[in-house]
Amino acid sequence: MYKSIKNIFGFYPGNVFLYKLALRHKSATRTKLKGLKINNERLEYLGDAVISAIVADFLFKKYPYESEGFLTDMRSKIVSRAALNKLSLKLGLNTHIVAGNKQGKNSRSAGGDAFEAFIGALYLDKGYKFTRKILVNRIIKLHFDLEMLELSEVNYKSKLVEWSQKNKIELSLDVINQIGQKYQKQYEVAVVVDGEEVSRAKDYSIRGAEKLAAEKAWIVLNKDVPLNV
Repeated sequence: MYKSIKNIFGFYPGNVFLYKLALRHKSATRTKLKGLKINNERLEYLGDAVISAIVADFLFKKYPYESEGFLTDMRSKIVSRAALNKLSLKLGLNTHIVAGNKQGKNSRSAGGDAFEAFIGALYLDKGYKFTRKILVNRIIKLHFDLEMLELSEVNYKSKLVEWSQKNKIELSLDVINQIGQKYQKQYEVAVVVDGEEVSRAKDYSIRGAEKLAAEKAWIVLNKDVPLNV
C-alpha cells in the first residue's frame, strides 16, 4: 500500500488504515460492535466535499475574470462522476479496490467513489494544505485538459439525474404545458425535485425545453447544494 500510494500520488501515507478503508467498497462492508459499518462511504462523503472546495478555489484563482456560471460549469466537468471514474481507471486506483463481489468491483461508480474516499483519507491524514497540493499539482494539472474542458458542453439533464441518484432524491422533468398548434407548438417543461418545482422553460421541442429547464435548475440548486456527481 505504501509503495502504491507513492507511485500513484507521490507521497508516503501516515495512517495507512485510512487509505485501506478508502478502498473498501460497500459490497465488502464489515460490521463491528454497535453496528459500525466498515467501508468507504463516510470517507467518500468527506472527500466529495474536500474535492469540491479545492477545485472551486483553484478555478476561482485561475480564472479571475470569468463568471460564476463559467466556474460552476468547469467545476462540474472536473468533479463529475464520469470524470472521476475515468481518472481512477487512468491512475490504476480501481485495481486496489476491495469489493465483496464481482458486481461491486465492476460497479460503474466504484472507481470515482474510491477516489473521493481516498481524498477524504488524505485530508484526514495530511490536512487541507497538503491535500490541495496533491489534488492541484498531481491530479488537475496532469490529468485534466482545461482548454478542452472549456470548450466541452455540460449535459445538465445528465448531471441532475446523476446527482439525484447519488443523493437518493426524487427528480422528474415534466411537460406541464403545450402552447400553439402544429409547427408553432411550444413545450413547457418543469424540473421537480422532491415534489417541489425548481425551474421551468419553453422550447419548440421537448428535448430543448428539458435542456433549458435542467440548466436553470442546476444554477438554482447549485447555490445551496453542491451538485458534485
